[in-house]
Amino acid sequence: MFWKVKSVIIIVEFQKRLDELSEKRHSVIIGSGSYIPERRAPNASFLKAEFYDGDGKRLAKANEETIRKLEEITGIAERRYVTDDLMASDIAALAAQNALDSSGVDRESLDYVIVAHDFGDVRASNPRSEFVPTLAARVKHRLGIVNPGTVAYDIAFGCPGWLQAVIQADYYLRSGDCRRALVIGTETLSRVSDPHDRDSMIYADGAGATILEAVESNEPIGILSHAMRSDTLDYAYLLSMQKSYHPEPGDERLYLKMDGHKLYEYALKTVPLVLLECLKKAGLGIRDIRKVLIHQANEKMDEAILKRAFKLAGIAEPPADIMPMTIGWLGNSSVATLPTLYDLMAKGKLDGHPLPHGSAVLFASVGAGMNSNAVAYRLP
Repeated sequence: MFWKVKSVIIIVEFQKRLDELSEKRHSVIIGSGSYIPERRAPNASFLKAEFYDGDGKRLAKANEETIRKLEEITGIAERRYVTDDLMASDIAALAAQNALDSSGVDRESLDYVIVAHDFGDVRASNPRSEFVPTLAARVKHRLGIVNPGTVAYDIAFGCPGWLQAVIQADYYLRSGDCRRALVIGTETLSRVSDPHDRDSMIYADGAGATILEAVESNEPIGILSHAMRSDTLDYAYLLSMQKSYHPEPGDERLYLKMDGHKLYEYALKTVPLVLLECLKKAGLGIRDIRKVLIHQANEKMDEAILKRAFKLAGIAEPPADIMPMTIGWLGNSSVATLPTLYDLMAKGKLDGHPLPHGSAVLFASVGAGMNSNAVAYRLP
């Protein structure tokens, strides 16, 4: 009986020690990188486009007016496209190499390579999505990582995919099971957008990467909390794959389609709640946040989301400089938006938006599924 009691005491003390270590272990971003495609597509490049509606009827409005209205709502004046020789895994590897260079980390020390995307590799010459091997496997191969203990896998979670992969990596890191994880968001939306759909002007290409490391600290740093939700019952198909609005004879391709009006309503109703839930878990108020890094598909939508979150928190207006935007010149690059935005800020490439040590930032995203998530993060 004595030995049984002693064994229980040892187990309890061991678990207590593990819990203490876990509380001191935090996930910190130690390096970041991005790949911004070279090919620029200003709004003027759509002047000769043939736009149709969902019923296959040519839009009555002149392209000049359609383009002006889209820029007014989304804030997009230009977007970036990959060149024909590149795919999503290629630019993911370039962003990852950029992150490795900026961090000085030995690539063989990585425990995970997690790649967020939704459409796999899509060649310019063959518009079919490739998922085998996984993009993460392709990236690991291209980086020349030999270590078989570096586990490479993909995650598909809509535009919030990169942030969801960060949340997964945080669990691995805080558990003590791993020390470092490379998390990448990459997408080539230009290869899946319908040229006859005016929404195609929103989509762009790009890749961003971050390296997270487990760090012991008595003070809470790095990832402080997260919140997420999936509203599939009523909103699963706000984004879906459908035929072109004006298909060529024999064209059976499927293109990315969006119910923009309902998506706007969903995001405005849901995302502010996710933001506030995340802050509550972190023990922070919305006034404690220095910057809000939000997925960018529509500038006015993001402004409305932020304003509603502050209003729900009892504050009339958000600070003018709290939400840095890149959508004007980068467009909506899906899972690449947030890591690219963070990388530009971390390297001082976004004027007026520094990231001082000790400041708290809030990451947030919403997209296909419908999924939404948020992460509160304090810079070391």
